[in-house]
Amino acid sequence: MSAEQTSPRKASPAEPGDTGAVPLAKEPRTPGESGPPAVGAPAVGAPAPAPDAITAVDPRLLVREQGFAGYAAEFARRMRSGQLGSVPVIVGLIVIWTTFQSLNSAFLSAQNISNISVDIAGTGLIAVGVVFVLLLGEIDLSVGSVSGLAGAAFGVLNITHGVPEWLALILAVLSGTAAGLVHGFFFARIGVPAFVVTMAGLLVWNGLMLQILGANGTINLDDSGLVAKLTTYYFSDIAAAYGLAAAVVAGYFLAAFLGARRRDAAGVPSRPLSELLLRTGLLAAVCFPVAHLLNQYKGLPLALVIFVTVVAGTDVVLRRTAFGRRVFALGGSIEASRRAGIDVAGVRTAVFAIAGTLAAMGGLMLASKINAANQGAGSGDLLMSSIAAAVIGGTSLFGGRGRTWSALLGVLVIVSIQKGLQLESIAEPVKYMITGGVLLAAVVIDSVSRRTQKAAGRA
Repeated sequence: MSAEQTSPRKASPAEPGDTGAVPLAKEPRTPGESGPPAVGAPAVGAPAPAPDAITAVDPRLLVREQGFAGYAAEFARRMRSGQLGSVPVIVGLIVIWTTFQSLNSAFLSAQNISNISVDIAGTGLIAVGVVFVLLLGEIDLSVGSVSGLAGAAFGVLNITHGVPEWLALILAVLSGTAAGLVHGFFFARIGVPAFVVTMAGLLVWNGLMLQILGANGTINLDDSGLVAKLTTYYFSDIAAAYGLAAAVVAGYFLAAFLGARRRDAAGVPSRPLSELLLRTGLLAAVCFPVAHLLNQYKGLPLALVIFVTVVAGTDVVLRRTAFGRRVFALGGSIEASRRAGIDVAGVRTAVFAIAGTLAAMGGLMLASKINAANQGAGSGDLLMSSIAAAVIGGTSLFGGRGRTWSALLGVLVIVSIQKGLQLESIAEPVKYMITGGVLLAAVVIDSVSRRTQKAAGRA
């Protein structure tokens, strides 16, 4: 070995800021010379330098690169994690229709489909209002009585006192709005539980309805009047039914496409065009055959047009407006909403006013079916059917999850069961038992899916 290697090196003077450590040798060495490597040379066996850091990417965005197959896998993952959406009720509808059609070929006849489309309107409108209340995680037990009060108010104003139909109609609807505002005031401002407030409303409004109807208890409406036409008028032109079907399909695709564009622009996961086209095609495969069947009977019912319009309009309010976002926020967490500056009392009051308004509209639709306002209006199973329709359709009882389309799907399930059992001449008690079983199944699915989402960290 060389003397340079065996002799000790002298430490160089410490530079300012040094910690006292002895620097490495910097003398050059000849090839083949052993010893420590020169400064800057890579160490033997050292790992390769790390590549440039890669920006973290939301794993959900990677689904987009996999195309339709990736979204199919994502859909399966959502099902496993409890994010079921409307899948259970759609599957239930398919089973119900298939079963009753196999038992009686008249179930999917033009006349029965037309009758179903009219029958869903009254209860469905009330159920849409119930959806708003359920999104808050609350309940409204007064919607049945409010609907009966609206029908009675219209009958007394128009028939007894001769008030013009349009004015009587508006005042009847506003009576429901006023009832909802009263409920909202005591619930949101005073702090009385919604269950107690609306239970009191159930009794008060039912008593007021009986009072204004008088001893006779029944007021027959004008057969050719405005309210009577709500359920008896049909658009006989075949273009009307096909036009509504086209509007529903086009509206769905446009809303979904624009929503996907907005999500793409924000850099968050969105559905690919292929999935949007598939969903739109499935919707068209339902809407246009229904339009064809309606045209084979009397045409497009006015009641169905009103119901679908209300459902679509309220869906836009919930999903595309600041008010709708506040409703969902309140259903998720009241305290977080309050800290975010949301007027909790104002939103709650508005929701109950909306529920009362829609209950009044549904009551007028139900009065149109029997062409009368009587003491039995709003009673019976109307309240339970309205709440059941919202829950069966997919609106959570725990708040913060649901859509107004849930009311349409849910009431379609209930009315389909009723019509199917009527065709089979099955007794009324069986109808209640089956409807109760379906409601229980819907609540169980909701509870299990919520628990699954919590386990998956998505609730």
